[in-house]
Amino acid sequence: MEKRRLGKTDMDISVLSFGASSLGAEFRKIDLNEAVKSVHVALDQGMNFIDTSPYYGRGLSESLLGFALDGIPRDSYYLGTKLGRYAPSHFDFSAKRVRESVDISLERMRTDYLDIILCHDIEFVDMQQIWDETIPELYRLKEAGKVKHIGVSGYPMKIFREAAAHSDIDLILSYNHYTLQNTMLEDLVDEMHAKQIGIMNAAPFSARLLTNAPLPEWHKATDSVREICKQAAQHCTAAGVDIAKLALQFSIANENMTTCITGSANPGRVAQWCEWLQEPLDHQLVKEVQDILAPIHNWFYVECLPVNSDPI
Repeated sequence: MEKRRLGKTDMDISVLSFGASSLGAEFRKIDLNEAVKSVHVALDQGMNFIDTSPYYGRGLSESLLGFALDGIPRDSYYLGTKLGRYAPSHFDFSAKRVRESVDISLERMRTDYLDIILCHDIEFVDMQQIWDETIPELYRLKEAGKVKHIGVSGYPMKIFREAAAHSDIDLILSYNHYTLQNTMLEDLVDEMHAKQIGIMNAAPFSARLLTNAPLPEWHKATDSVREICKQAAQHCTAAGVDIAKLALQFSIANENMTTCITGSANPGRVAQWCEWLQEPLDHQLVKEVQDILAPIHNWFYVECLPVNSDPI
């Protein structure tokens, strides 16, 4: 699988990476054996980065990864997790919790270091604490050899500009913002690249919005957004293409994004994604679909501290 260099790090990451939120049963009930097999299929197919968080399944995702990765050479893959968000309304970015969180994640995943650690969903807190307390503590853990590269993740574009201005980070992880429907992340490329900050793009399907699958109960898309995306999916079906395939190929085609992160506890689905990468992108169909999606281009929702929100 093609690899791209992540910013100023020494990591060459596969263009498709495995997102382990699915192992935390965030979308549906899962079969544990199938979930473990999904991880193995991802690695066998050439994905060399795995992304997770203690928030996913409230520890379940990390614990399952510890089991799934047992016996696999640690230098054959990169492993990243997050800290700071532990439940829907539970955030703690204090230095004490940073140390505890990293140690717990290491224990769950049966490893002695993390290739990447991300401050998770920082838009929900006063970000000054992130710059003044959280990231400095992470650098101390980096000196101790527990983490290698440091970054931030979240939803609004504003938080990444703030992070680049106020801290020395290695990478950002954005989700839902470089898809067929929303390309706002592209606007950050020059700014991030100027500081050699790597860009990871997650959720090319926008939490199933750009698929034919039912949306999870917690999805925030409005009725209008859902209807227009349904029209786009039906147009793809009429052309003999699964909109999910087009969405994945589109997100990966942009070389400014080091990798595209998505995951499933269904090993067959993971294998299918890798097969899709071998097929050419239908640029004409992309144009037709984006024309349909034009009324909701760059639609996004607001769910954070008002001061951290992107302007509507």
